[in-house]
Amino acid sequence: MLQVQKASSRAAARRLRQSASTQVGRWQQQRGIATPSEPYDAIIIGGGPGGYVAAIKAAQHGLRTACIEKRGSLGGTCLNVGCIPSKAMLNNSHIYHQTKHDIQRRGIDVSNVSLNLPVMLKAKEDAVTGLTKGIETLFKQNKVDYIKGAASFVSPTKVSVKLNDGGETEVEAKNIIIATGSEVAPFPGGSITIDEEQIVSSTGALALKEVPEKLVVIGGGIIGLEMGSVWSRLGAQVTVVEFLGGIGGAGIDEEIAKQFQRSLTKQGLKFLLNTKVISAEKKDGKVYIKTESAKGGKEETLDADVVLVAVGRRPYTDGLNLEAAGVELDNKGRIVIDDQFNTSVKGIKCIGDVTFGPMLAHKAEEEGIAAVEYIAKGHGHVNYHAIPSVVYTHPEVAWVGKTEQELKAAGVKYKVGKFPFAANSRAKTNLDTEGTVKFLTEAETDRVLGVHIIGPNAGEMIAEGVLAVEYGASAEDIARTTHAHPTLSEAFKEAAMAAYDKPIHF
Repeated sequence: MLQVQKASSRAAARRLRQSASTQVGRWQQQRGIATPSEPYDAIIIGGGPGGYVAAIKAAQHGLRTACIEKRGSLGGTCLNVGCIPSKAMLNNSHIYHQTKHDIQRRGIDVSNVSLNLPVMLKAKEDAVTGLTKGIETLFKQNKVDYIKGAASFVSPTKVSVKLNDGGETEVEAKNIIIATGSEVAPFPGGSITIDEEQIVSSTGALALKEVPEKLVVIGGGIIGLEMGSVWSRLGAQVTVVEFLGGIGGAGIDEEIAKQFQRSLTKQGLKFLLNTKVISAEKKDGKVYIKTESAKGGKEETLDADVVLVAVGRRPYTDGLNLEAAGVELDNKGRIVIDDQFNTSVKGIKCIGDVTFGPMLAHKAEEEGIAAVEYIAKGHGHVNYHAIPSVVYTHPEVAWVGKTEQELKAAGVKYKVGKFPFAANSRAKTNLDTEGTVKFLTEAETDRVLGVHIIGPNAGEMIAEGVLAVEYGASAEDIARTTHAHPTLSEAFKEAAMAAYDKPIHF
């Protein structure tokens, strides 16, 4: 009798699997997705900036391509809860702050200025929705199969996908690119738990339902400073606690960082540098943050309505079952790759935040294109010395190439050329003169080694610096290139002139 029951159970399980397989087959046919018997030329796991760009580029090269993304919307962290929504909040909070505090000196009288936070948050969400749908359209135009689900390796060439709308399927490919990105890094030691209500990550900081009276930001890097700026403009008292002795994170020039801190301090942000956060405790509707000197010493307690934990991000590989494929990780959880984005397994490449290098959307995009070009053409290119960084506060801060402290440490002989926006005609007419363009050039050859900008439109202006570093231009090359008048870019030209000779207007 027991044997009959077991046999009946096995038969029922077999019928269930067959039914699920049939449903998945129909699901694939309805969406024009290849069946497991038809291997793709390329599968990209992850639909963030690196993944979706890689998928589109692969399809443009004639490769049958699928992109697997479990979020349910494309664009990854950057588009959904990172770069894009934060820039919407930065822009709109700046307009609000400028209207309230600055616009009168421009000859514009506006009364009864008030904040409608729900509408501002909706504007942010509308921007996100429009862009994610736009990527879906690009997938359709380029004939990329978009599979909504969580991917898990079965073998080096086969991936199982748990579909968002039910069922499971397996897809196979000649080439697989892992582009699963990163996630918020927890507070070291686990003494602070993020609840996304009072103790928030960058995700929660983008969705606060009201302006906190006091906001403490743990971490003075790009994310912490941008989110701190948003809520400061909207009326919060913001204190930034940073373990290191300067703000801006890795790669920022120390001279620019000091100028940056002075600017943000004038705007009302407070900074506790060389300070270690020990713990955070929620009590009576507040959060109490215990700190001490980074070198050890007297403890201090801060109180806040909301605490933003912005101590960095870490690679995301949860659920990928990398062991089944044999993909190697390093001791920091990053996927190990070579200079052609190959992992330890033939046919599997990796790009973006989940592997080495700066966690920047544009870096992932360039790697996505290069990785696909290695597959399609046998060669690709990313110049890691020419990847810009931008802090989208006001003033903006942007840089590319070497910092002055790096050149000093390496013993490189260099020249410095600087030009202030206070001497730029367009900045003066815009009543927006805070900041500087700084060039670092090789003393002997005049080759541009680094460009650092703090000031209006720095994030746009740095593109010219990236071009200079990428193609080995000299400061004189830039200085002898005509820049339209009157534009902010003339400050860029004059800083280049200052590096090899003398500026005209300062």
